[in-house]
Amino acid sequence: MSYPVLYRSSMLFTYIFPAGTYECAFVIGPVMYTAKAQMNVALLPDEITMKINPLIVNCAESSNVSIKATIADTTETYDVNWHYSVSKLTDLKNTTSSGNIDYSAMAHIKCDQPTEEQYVRITFKNNVNQEKSEQYTIPIIYENTKVCSDDNSDGIWPKTPDGTTVTIHTCENNTVGHKTRTCKGREWLPVFNSCVDKKLSEVVSEAEYFEKGMGASQDLAKNVFEGLKNFSTSETTESTANVIGVIKVLDVMATASKTFAMTEEILPNFVESASNILDKNWQGVNDSYIHTMSSQYLKSVEGLVKYIKVKNTNNVATPNINFEVCSGSDCNLKVFGINVTLHNGTKVVKTVGLKNLIHKLPNNYQNSEQLSDKIIVVTQEEESTSPFKITLDFPNKPPGHRKPLCVYWDTEKEDWSEEGCTVKSSINGSTLCECNHLTAFSILMGKGNTPDPTLDIITYTGLAVSICSLIIFLIIEYLVWSALIKSNLSHFRHTAMVNIASFRLLADCSFLASIYPEILTDEWCLILTICKHVFYLAMFSWMLCLSVMLVHQIIFVFSPLRKRVFMFFSSIVGYVCPILIVGTSYLFCKYTKTKYYEPDKCWLVYDGPLQGSMYAFLLPVGTITLTNLFSMVVVILTLMKTAVPGGSQKQDKETAKSIFKVVLYLTPVFGITWAFGFLLRVLNEDHPAYLFANYTFTILNTFQGLFILITGCFTETKVREELITLITVGLPRREMTSSHNGHAHHHGFVSTLSAKKRFTARI
Repeated sequence: MSYPVLYRSSMLFTYIFPAGTYECAFVIGPVMYTAKAQMNVALLPDEITMKINPLIVNCAESSNVSIKATIADTTETYDVNWHYSVSKLTDLKNTTSSGNIDYSAMAHIKCDQPTEEQYVRITFKNNVNQEKSEQYTIPIIYENTKVCSDDNSDGIWPKTPDGTTVTIHTCENNTVGHKTRTCKGREWLPVFNSCVDKKLSEVVSEAEYFEKGMGASQDLAKNVFEGLKNFSTSETTESTANVIGVIKVLDVMATASKTFAMTEEILPNFVESASNILDKNWQGVNDSYIHTMSSQYLKSVEGLVKYIKVKNTNNVATPNINFEVCSGSDCNLKVFGINVTLHNGTKVVKTVGLKNLIHKLPNNYQNSEQLSDKIIVVTQEEESTSPFKITLDFPNKPPGHRKPLCVYWDTEKEDWSEEGCTVKSSINGSTLCECNHLTAFSILMGKGNTPDPTLDIITYTGLAVSICSLIIFLIIEYLVWSALIKSNLSHFRHTAMVNIASFRLLADCSFLASIYPEILTDEWCLILTICKHVFYLAMFSWMLCLSVMLVHQIIFVFSPLRKRVFMFFSSIVGYVCPILIVGTSYLFCKYTKTKYYEPDKCWLVYDGPLQGSMYAFLLPVGTITLTNLFSMVVVILTLMKTAVPGGSQKQDKETAKSIFKVVLYLTPVFGITWAFGFLLRVLNEDHPAYLFANYTFTILNTFQGLFILITGCFTETKVREELITLITVGLPRREMTSSHNGHAHHHGFVSTLSAKKRFTARI
């Protein structure tokens, strides 16, 4: 008589009944009651393996192909149906050998239909009309088909049409499985080897039988993990196919553990085999497949740790895995140097530390980088019904001012997530994380700096003041324009200043509009990025025009610039060049399929030295800043030459005072303050001078509009007097003396140059 096999978990009973006669008996006093019945089970094939010969049908050689479908031998009688997409199959037969049943047929390929996919499908139907099918698409080489030539490296690969993946069931000694290879264009892609060791294949089969309930018991579970441990310590594990096989066993047993309560006897072998596999070769496949393998591995380990019942085991330590158990509502554990504390938990808390895994997992979260090389998995045997929290103290702190991220592995998204986790502190070389759920945790660091509230306040305050100052500056320029523009030189200077102020105003407004990128659509984020890119470049371009004009007037005193030449040159440099640079960089990024902007910042992309669209901003601005710095040096040297040799101490003080005024005036107008921004790119974030440079850059550049207002209006005598005249409109205008005119046409540095007679008449 047959008996059912019982699986039991805390709340679930699952019975797996094989076919046979079942009898149930129970006793009341001296009387026994029995009942029995015959149970029949309608089966379907577990696996249908289809092969064709030849592997590739070449219409130039033969149009016939034999197809074979193989299933495991069974007592079930199937209704088998073949289907060929273009005609009928011939020579249908079946044979039994070596525990398998082979169904075969012959197909005649239609070589005159190159656009139609040709396939063969076999369907098995049992006695209750349940069906299972398998389909095989026949690869065909037609006339003029693009093909990969024959290749005998790592297998025998026949001539194959473009886009076709070939499977061969030929493996090396003591391995079973298959190899696949894809033809792309006229080139073969690398071979994907799925041949696993025979011993590992047996362990995989045992695990699959266990999951299906065929003889599932604690002894079989121990056998599976003992075999896995023995295999993981052997040298044959080095192939990627074997690593995939081990992960498959862990995944199958993790699924089975949800319904079959495995005991702690399997823990040592499980932990050791899972640890050993992390040191093996995972590099035989592409990164995408490694990401899938590592994600499946982490999910399987977490599942097994959660459902394996623990009574007496406190810890299991291996090189890559550290398993710890704690009892009580408040648990304190230390795993690989990481302190883990669970508050208000259930009775049994299991924690596992994993090394040598995090770099194998994908990381697409907020352009972040790994900070810790460890993953901490925390689980409870019983689900908690009351709120709880877990704290993890990682002995890692991001360098400089980079932002730490407390994350957990989201198995659905297969990526890291911060949901439910917060950074409580990041001081003294460690980072404290707090989360309100249990799973696999780690810590990352953002590529950007940690938000500084003080810098944010300075930035927003400075931009508001700058915008107001620039509006006032433009209004003043409009009101006093006719009174100021008395020569070409004054026209050049004020035209440049108005353009600098206008583009800086537009750039600041665009910057403020993008300070909350999370509420912007991708389209608006792109528009604002382009606006900032164009407006800042245009501002610097007009600074260059002002700089070149000044140096020209100093060097070529008696050859002044003509108005037409200056306006043509300035229009090309100030308007056309910024648009060309931005347009070219955007089209280049689109053509090369690289990112032009960061959606989380609404600004250009910086991917490292000379990488990213940021250099379409940094290179032009850096060039202009250096040019303007050179112009400032020329002005300072000119002032020094005008000083009388052997002059009095008073004259030396006047010269030094004049140089100070030049630096004070030209620094904001020439954009020299942006040099601190380049300094930030050069300095490491943990450098002592980084914080000073960051604050200096923020203060000087957010208040740049205010500095332009002060140096462009309030320090110029004629502008002040025109403003007073406008305010006291009832007073008659006063005539300016000739000596006064020497100061009125230029402010700041021009007044210092008036000491040199050959400049007085020109500037």
